[in-house]
Amino acid sequence: MKLRIYNTLSGKKEEFVPIHDDRVGMYVCGPTVYSRAHLGNARSAVVFDILYRTLGRLYPTVTYVRNITDVDDKIYRASIELGIDIQELTENTTKMYHEDMEALNVLPVDIEPRATEHIGDIIAFIERLIANGNAYCSHGHVYFDVSSYADYGKLSKKNAGDLLAGARVETSPFKRDPLDFVLWKPVDENFRIGWESPWGSGRPGWHIECSAMSMKYLGDRFDIHGGGLDLIFPHHENENAQSCSLTKQDVMANYWVHNGYLNIDGEKMSKSIGNFYFVHDLLEHFDGEVIRLAFLMTHYSSPMNFSFDSLKTAKNILDRWYNAVADYYDPVSDTAVLPEVYEALLDDLNTPRAISLLSSIVVDINRTTDKKELVSLFIQTCRSCLGIMHKDPREWFGSVDDDQLSYIENQIAKRTEAKKNRDFKTADTIRDTLQSMGIVLEDTEAGTKWKKM
Repeated sequence: MKLRIYNTLSGKKEEFVPIHDDRVGMYVCGPTVYSRAHLGNARSAVVFDILYRTLGRLYPTVTYVRNITDVDDKIYRASIELGIDIQELTENTTKMYHEDMEALNVLPVDIEPRATEHIGDIIAFIERLIANGNAYCSHGHVYFDVSSYADYGKLSKKNAGDLLAGARVETSPFKRDPLDFVLWKPVDENFRIGWESPWGSGRPGWHIECSAMSMKYLGDRFDIHGGGLDLIFPHHENENAQSCSLTKQDVMANYWVHNGYLNIDGEKMSKSIGNFYFVHDLLEHFDGEVIRLAFLMTHYSSPMNFSFDSLKTAKNILDRWYNAVADYYDPVSDTAVLPEVYEALLDDLNTPRAISLLSSIVVDINRTTDKKELVSLFIQTCRSCLGIMHKDPREWFGSVDDDQLSYIENQIAKRTEAKKNRDFKTADTIRDTLQSMGIVLEDTEAGTKWKKM
């Protein structure tokens, strides 16, 4: 089996061939920890969690590195507004990020470097760029000289004029060229905390952090670099330019994978228009598996329109799936999965196709009499490949205590007896009474099932 993945660098879907036959290195840009995780953070985390899981079934070793950006002007401003120390803020928000991702069944990454723990690596990286003639000092700043790297624009497929037109290029009177980007900033009124360096007290620029950390853990050239589509320029373009200038490689990573934009009810997510959602807020109303499945219903590379209707659709799908396996549920540990579902993921992580196939299998589960083996394979596939169906069905539909369980089962037995005796009035009364308690009955060939709604 081979994975095919869309490579932003080549602009086409390619067969994935790792640098080493037995291991894969993947670096994904993680969150800037100045507030709780929002839906954009969550979509990226879920997408690359799917890729991580898919690769893990193909290769003995997958090293997944996702950084924490804990040096940023937004962090400094948030710490002032909240009146707390920067380290306290970043520790708290990182902890909350982990909690929210765990609720979405996102697996822990192998390495999670923080920028503040790699200042020495970053300074050494910058010093080498200056020595190579790829960077210059100006008024306490250090800038990367874009003109020194002939392939600038290779990743974003844009020339200098296109990049300047409407791009997020930071203006500064200290630059030689508008496209030059900062590697080191001096302490100023916007950020009064810094680290000592050959260029004075200051802090690193955003782009250099990822280059230094990815190189430290994955080497001069690695397999996959991932992140959101909005990071292609300037972040990933700049990372690639500075890393390749230092290592003399033609690319920093062989495959560049980007998830699509996230819209909320058809509009770009924005605090100013009131459609900005934190994962934590949604978790108060929806299970993490519902949010995760809502993400997976759209192909990772496509723009996604996230809405409460999409959450309701995901909830209905999971209700059907949990209901189908309820009577045959058994915690599974087998590594086997449904091959057709895994093959869908090998085709550029086609999660919508995988979900469609699983829904068809639920129909088969409901039709067959010998369900146990198929149910076990279904659950294992959902858990291992998609990161869903981790709950006991009774937990999913709501737990009941022993007295309630005894009462429900007793009433169902009475209703079954009433139906046998054609006493439909009593049977309907029992059904309605249970429904008023939030217990919904479903009559099947295997008998009457119940769930708590």
